[in-house]
Amino acid sequence: MNSRLLLLVSTLFFAVLLHAREKTDVLVMTNGDRLTCEVKGLEAGVLYVSFDYIDGTTSVNWSKVARLESAQLFVVKTESGAVYTGKLKTVETAADRPVRIQVLAEAKEDVLDSSQIVQMVATSDRFWQRFNGEVSFGAIYSKGNQSTQYTLGSQTAYVRERWTGLASFNSNLSSSSGANVSTRNSIELGGRHLLPRNNWFYGGVGSFLQSSDLGIRLQSTVGAGIGRYIKHTNRASILFMMGPALQNTEYRHSSSSSNGQNVAAAIFYGEAQFFKFSKTNLDLSATMLPAISDPGRVRFNADASYYIKIISDLKWNVSFYGNWDNRPPPGFSGSDYGTSVGLSWTFGLK
Repeated sequence: MNSRLLLLVSTLFFAVLLHAREKTDVLVMTNGDRLTCEVKGLEAGVLYVSFDYIDGTTSVNWSKVARLESAQLFVVKTESGAVYTGKLKTVETAADRPVRIQVLAEAKEDVLDSSQIVQMVATSDRFWQRFNGEVSFGAIYSKGNQSTQYTLGSQTAYVRERWTGLASFNSNLSSSSGANVSTRNSIELGGRHLLPRNNWFYGGVGSFLQSSDLGIRLQSTVGAGIGRYIKHTNRASILFMMGPALQNTEYRHSSSSSNGQNVAAAIFYGEAQFFKFSKTNLDLSATMLPAISDPGRVRFNADASYYIKIISDLKWNVSFYGNWDNRPPPGFSGSDYGTSVGLSWTFGLK
């Protein structure tokens, strides 16, 4: 527990250092208000900015922005799947025309309608300032049965123009008087590279799971495939990926070598995010692994998180996780699932 708390504190401290930037960007609203701020990014129709005189991050309705100028580097993605990198400047247009944003790179200039921009992620020439992410923590204690539950999680993304690296860590512990301690720890790694054809990408995934309820000492999964963004707007993002995978599972106290612990499989991965301006968002992901070398065996993993903004960068969240195996070794459980409630703090983009 102490090591996990140390990891959480270190992540928070590291994130604050990485994302301290000067607030010299200019934002002009449709009602004429002119603001000097730091633009952190755009997601789900919300422009995230911070001010010297306001604590935390402020959410601005993207459709109410009339002018934007920033000398920072941004990775800009459009609804069609096109991607651009550069500094931002608003092009002069007639009052009855849509706002147009100019993305200024060293060798070229691209002009985009603001309504077509679905994501802007602050990046940098400096490696360490290209990260965005989130940390979360939740705990429950009951004196009656000496019950303790806690969850600890973190996720980060490293963003470049046509590719993104992803990493996440989640830990769950539950203990009560007279019962064995239940633990679940997982690490997930991934990367995606956009193909020349808009909204298509290839990617790779790697995951490591420990679950006392499933009797798994370590389950390692590596896969790769081709995917596509089915929908990518300021209200929703949905993607799907499929390809081959390899999975190795080490069980506790199992001497059997015929339990399909090392399998070749196909991987089907789906991810969906739904947004409502600044207040709430729902994240869903699911992975199905039908075994090729052990026909008929299927593993399925699912995660879901619902967030409600409390203030600034702080959110309340309720999460669900689940792992299922329709053909576990004799004497082992085929399912492990649970829910948690806690607080999360975002850094970088938000």
